[in-house]
Amino acid sequence: METDQGVLSGLLQNPFFREQFNDPSDVTTGITVGSYCLGSLIGCGINFFLGDYLGRRRMIWLAMILIIIGATLQTSAVNLAHLIVGRIITGFGTGIDSSTVPMYQSELSKKEYRGRLVSWEIWFIGVGIVLSYWIDYGFSYVQSHAAWRVPIGLQLIFAIIVVFVVWGLPESPRWLAKRGREDEAAEVICAVWDLKPDDPYVVEEMAAIRAAVALERREGGQSYMSVFKPDALQTPRRVALAWFGLFMNQMGGINLVVYYMPTVLVQNVGLSLNTSLLIAGFVQCMFIVGNTLPALALDRMGRRPTMIWGCALLSFCMMMITILLSIGRQATSSAAIAFFFLFMLIFGGTINVVPWVYGPEILPLEARTRGTSISVSAHWLWGSENFFIVMITPVLINRIDWATYIIFTITNAAFVPIAYFFYPETSNISLEDIDKLFLPEDLQNFAHRHSMDGAPASESSKGETNNVVEKIA
Repeated sequence: METDQGVLSGLLQNPFFREQFNDPSDVTTGITVGSYCLGSLIGCGINFFLGDYLGRRRMIWLAMILIIIGATLQTSAVNLAHLIVGRIITGFGTGIDSSTVPMYQSELSKKEYRGRLVSWEIWFIGVGIVLSYWIDYGFSYVQSHAAWRVPIGLQLIFAIIVVFVVWGLPESPRWLAKRGREDEAAEVICAVWDLKPDDPYVVEEMAAIRAAVALERREGGQSYMSVFKPDALQTPRRVALAWFGLFMNQMGGINLVVYYMPTVLVQNVGLSLNTSLLIAGFVQCMFIVGNTLPALALDRMGRRPTMIWGCALLSFCMMMITILLSIGRQATSSAAIAFFFLFMLIFGGTINVVPWVYGPEILPLEARTRGTSISVSAHWLWGSENFFIVMITPVLINRIDWATYIIFTITNAAFVPIAYFFYPETSNISLEDIDKLFLPEDLQNFAHRHSMDGAPASESSKGETNNVVEKIA
């Protein structure tokens, strides 16, 4: 999904791209780039309404089909309207994909591996961004309109592969159990972890899932709006935590680096376009290097400490960039490049990863699809967030220059106490046991009784659970 997000940044200054689209202004450039984010927001809305109905695999397949259509339109674009429509449709697919895949991975993972496994998705996103930057750099030497059409079109390869590969993947066992298909859910768990049906892990996992379904059906809600209504599971609070995590992810200034790094190096540091593209490519490589640590060790690092220290260090980087660029000398402006490298390294290993892991796991099963769709919308739009930031960034760079970085120095610093005081630790806790972090004691006992031996402890409880399964089926 990230090849499209990253590829356009390296094309904005390409002379053939600018010629094709009549040398677009700062505002027009911002709208063109931001239209992808707007489409992704709408994609989150599509998943909100269809995700629980179609399931994880079919939503991923639908996302890839939309990305293929959108990428085809972008590659063949003859004017800005054509390009923007293509980016919006590609965004539809990306919004669905980005609000489905982390949830799908979480629901297939064991608690001791969940953080690392979901982190690998973010690692591959980093690979996509870096790959797109280097493709842009390589094609910058091409003296024709292929210099921008081919880089955009290459994303079709990955989407087409996923369209076929996704049908070889299992469905989420938790989605199956939620739909009353418990036998299939158990089969998936056995297949994924190479276990027998009577293995203690399979028995305990299914018992916990069954208890969570019963509890959440009793205390939560099944309507689209139930995620906003107070309940014993504290669903609205949990949705807010998931949403704000990705708000922090976006409001730290990462889009300034990902989308506009070549532009910043040309206008603020005074480098040539070729040198700017080369340095930007190496900066993006730090994204992958940073991602590697949580991909290997996030379950030992913890979610909270990683967020807290990450935000503090990102604020420091933005402060140093502000100071060095404000001096206005070539030497100090060039020194700021080192802090762009450090910013991407720290971001890749901290606040870029944790919110994507934290969002799906903090949400109850009954609200997970809708809640994840809402939380991922913060990545693409805050009020007008990602769209807003991406659209105004070129204007800010041209109008207030180095002062742009003060904004992100402040936002990152403000996130430190929020992460410390409001976010509970979720590492090495099963998805079903995370419910207990938010439940009153009497409901914790209810959940415990329903998970004993995979069956309720009393006839009355058994009746409740059977009714739940019947309703799902």
